[in-house]
Amino acid sequence: MSSLSREKRDPTKLRSARWFGPDDLRAFGHRARVKAMGWADGDYRDKPIIGILNTWSDLNTCHSHLRERAQKVKEGVWQAGGFPVEVPVMSLGEMLMKPTTMLYRNLLSMETEEVLRCHPIDAAVLMGGCDKTTPALLMGAISADIPVIYLPSGPMLTARWGKEALGSGSSVWDFWAERCAGNLSDEDWVKFEDAIGRSPGHCMTMGTASTMSAIAEALGFTLPGASSIPAVVSEHFRMSTACGRRAVDLAWENLRPSDLLCRESFENAITVDMAVGGSTNAIVHIIALARRVGLDISLEDFDRLSRTTPVLANVRPNGQKYLMEDFYNAGGLRALMVQLGEKLHGNCITVTGKTLAENIAGAELVDSDVIRGADNPLCAEGGTFVLRGNLAPHGCVVKPSAATENLFNHRGPALVFDDYPELKAKLNDPDLDVTKDTVLVLRSAGPEGGPGFPEWGMLPIPDKLLKQGVRDMVRLSDARMSGTSYGMCVLHLAPESHVGGPLAFVKTGDEIELNVPERTIHLHVSDEELEARRANWQKPIPKYARGYGWLYINHVTQAHEGCDFDFLQHGPATPEPPIF
Repeated sequence: MSSLSREKRDPTKLRSARWFGPDDLRAFGHRARVKAMGWADGDYRDKPIIGILNTWSDLNTCHSHLRERAQKVKEGVWQAGGFPVEVPVMSLGEMLMKPTTMLYRNLLSMETEEVLRCHPIDAAVLMGGCDKTTPALLMGAISADIPVIYLPSGPMLTARWGKEALGSGSSVWDFWAERCAGNLSDEDWVKFEDAIGRSPGHCMTMGTASTMSAIAEALGFTLPGASSIPAVVSEHFRMSTACGRRAVDLAWENLRPSDLLCRESFENAITVDMAVGGSTNAIVHIIALARRVGLDISLEDFDRLSRTTPVLANVRPNGQKYLMEDFYNAGGLRALMVQLGEKLHGNCITVTGKTLAENIAGAELVDSDVIRGADNPLCAEGGTFVLRGNLAPHGCVVKPSAATENLFNHRGPALVFDDYPELKAKLNDPDLDVTKDTVLVLRSAGPEGGPGFPEWGMLPIPDKLLKQGVRDMVRLSDARMSGTSYGMCVLHLAPESHVGGPLAFVKTGDEIELNVPERTIHLHVSDEELEARRANWQKPIPKYARGYGWLYINHVTQAHEGCDFDFLQHGPATPEPPIF
């Protein structure tokens, strides 16, 4: 039951009362249209209206079960005395959506904000999971600032290839490399294609989807343990119903995102991100979320916390064996957060109305190899490092927990590709001048240059090197990479090449030096030579001249700023819609 007693629940204080309560012509029209759908006064009048923002789609395999789960959410709303209304919103599925769902993250955030604001919704359950849906839904909800609770779609079940466990993304890159090297037959490749997706749900590795669900829980937006539950197990059904019930209480309590979020809650999110060895994409999303609140979370915060937070989740692509189903069975995120102890701010309030410390109290660690203790971490420092240097004056990121250690200190000649089509056309030329020491460089892949900041950062290794046994090398770009990816991939170089960042002036043969332990990256070209190259540079022609694409490239911020639209970041509150 809500902390607000039934006796003190005043229906006139509900947001929806502005639509349905007055004795005037406009409210008459609102009530009449609800009745036109078959509802009686007693079904919805004087009850919290709970929006269920569902990102289900037949084109999004990660969310293919959310139509069913929405029904369980509705059951919970009815049980708690609310009135559920399901509202479909844009579904962002990285698998089929081109050029990248990141191009549309901000669009879904805008839709979420406006859907919540313009309708008679007192509180909402946000249903998502595929990686960009989580930050998009939360960004919009933060800006709308009405009570919300997040229901993650959950990871797929572990896939199998004989006795070998398969992880989405990670295993795909592994098997593709073996196929390009001539070690995997066409027949086996088809069998692998049949096996890799075992059930509905998002990637079962610690990719961006699992990372962002964990971050949503660390920020306080989910019920305890919700982020780790596989998509098709019975607990996911029960969690869906529980979210519906709690949403009704949230409406009565009017517990809003602005009541939950503070610098300490974002530090919790960063700490959890580092401890799970989370996706590099999380940095961009956390910064965007924080700026919707008006908090200046920066790369410096990630760098600071990464130095003191160990990687505790032994899950691919960081570990070599375990996947999200194993993580759930081992105790899930609550058990991991217990291991972090005083590194977390336990006094932060969550959607339960309780503190984070109360939410994780009593969590059981079942398998200490899957979820490590602080005395036996997978890595001593966090999964993502922030690097700086003359090639990235505003920073770039690398995931050493998923990279080859002998590349942590590396100097080699650049091999530059101006865009991804050029890379695809030239990479496997047998006469290409490339060795294992070469630094592969891709530009025109940032927020404006992509556009949309596509997941091209795990540059393929040339076939000729794969056949020599090379499985990792230094790769550099202003792109992102999938959270399921791995290798010594230096990402998010800022400013990006499209806007005249230093990456735009690198030439094939230039020496690039990487020092991951020292967090540095350096282009061995004099300042004078770089300025001469800058003087001869011309900004590329934008790829969009109209529509949403035009809006995106003209208003998106850079990677270190969260890639949000400049006009969506924190500012004066938007007023409630007038009803005349």
